[in-house]
Amino acid sequence: MEMSFRWYGLDDKVKLDHIRQIPQMKGIVSAIYDIPAGEVWDYERIMSLKNSISDHGLRLNVIESVPVHEDIKLGRTTREQYIENYKQTLRNLSKAGVKTVCYNFMPVFDWTRTNLQDQLPDGSNSLSYHEQEVKQIDRLDGKLTLPGWDLSFQTDKLKSIMEAYKSVSEDQLMENLIYFLERVIPVAEEEDIKLAIHPDDPPWNIFGLPRVVTCKENIEYILQKVDSSSNGLTFCSGSLGSNPENDLLEIIEAAKGRIHFVHARNVKWTGDRSFQESSHSIHDGSLPMVAILNKLHEVGFDGPIRPDHGRMIWDEEGRPGYGLYDRALGATYLNGIIDTIKQ
Repeated sequence: MEMSFRWYGLDDKVKLDHIRQIPQMKGIVSAIYDIPAGEVWDYERIMSLKNSISDHGLRLNVIESVPVHEDIKLGRTTREQYIENYKQTLRNLSKAGVKTVCYNFMPVFDWTRTNLQDQLPDGSNSLSYHEQEVKQIDRLDGKLTLPGWDLSFQTDKLKSIMEAYKSVSEDQLMENLIYFLERVIPVAEEEDIKLAIHPDDPPWNIFGLPRVVTCKENIEYILQKVDSSSNGLTFCSGSLGSNPENDLLEIIEAAKGRIHFVHARNVKWTGDRSFQESSHSIHDGSLPMVAILNKLHEVGFDGPIRPDHGRMIWDEEGRPGYGLYDRALGATYLNGIIDTIKQ
């Protein structure tokens, strides 16, 4: 497994010179964040990002993410041009030597939390989600933002998009996903790119919007319906593991050979459809991190893996979930498990 780290570019408070000091750190997971969803990523800009990383002794090994335009998710006739643009972006990424692309198919909103600084017993703080609080959020008041979101539209456009999704069922959203994959996967095959869909986070419907990458059955359907080694999964333990009904080891088994990227993090279940992110340790969260990594090794996964959202510890301030210190601890913890299971 290739230990990797999410980096948000030159404006990130976490610097590449610090990331490279984490033991066994090899890869950087990043993206070009100012290109609106649906537009082609310019080859020169991709190379500029790649070179800024390689100049610090690291490698751009995963793009996370190339956003999918809402018209594709909604199945509008305008999706054809956005799909063509997506194909060209894949060609440009391949030309630049990037071969793994993470993406998601969550309508409108990316990962969602209700508290970005929820205090833990040890005095640190982390991201949390409480279902009852979500039900009270006004998603159209213009105040609803989170660090992981692609905010490519303003409140007035958000209202129209939310209205459009009222006529989109889970089955229709799944059909639109398959339609997209049937058209982009042949290009991914030609370019030797591995597309890795990220599970919905949390893995259930929110704000009245459908979500379909939520469980083993749906993941199996997506992988089988477009049966190509280029059509794969980003296995995210924290996203799928937020629902206690998801058996993570069974999902790894079901997706073996098609897991192209791993997000490793732990969560603590705190109630019905409620959880708080913890340290990566099995002693702090509800997920069996040692068993998860052992299972990944068992099915032959040897691709990029990164510590996912971390706590804010030691008075660090920065992007919620994406500080340096706890993610560095997480990487070291994961490396220790990996070293042990490889013996």
